[in-house]
Amino acid sequence: MTSTTSQQQLVQFLEDRFTCAQACTDCARACALRASLVDPDGTEEQEQVRRKGILCAEVCDATCRVLAEQNQMDEAALRAQLEWTRTVCLECAHAFDRYPGAEDAAQACRDCAQACTEFMATLD
Repeated sequence: MTSTTSQQQLVQFLEDRFTCAQACTDCARACALRASLVDPDGTEEQEQVRRKGILCAEVCDATCRVLAEQNQMDEAALRAQLEWTRTVCLECAHAFDRYPGAEDAAQACRDCAQACTEFMATLD
């Protein structure tokens, strides 16, 4: 029974890892698209939102690459990467909330943050 439980835990771990990687990919795309729609010659606040979108896309892309690697990564480093991604996504979602038309990108950020939180729970 232990091997079955271990196998089920491994399957759940891999499913959660894939879900998190997919959420990171979706978020990166949404943030990059949203950042490209912000007028670079706009207000300082618009420029900050654009930069947050670009940062979020870059962080999510990096996290997706880390999650896609086959080698074993130090759990503490993986947890730190996921926490960083979660934080950046929530900050970006909050910034996007102030702009009409950015609802999809804000939701992608929240979904990614949630996926990171859920995956971190499997690391305990």
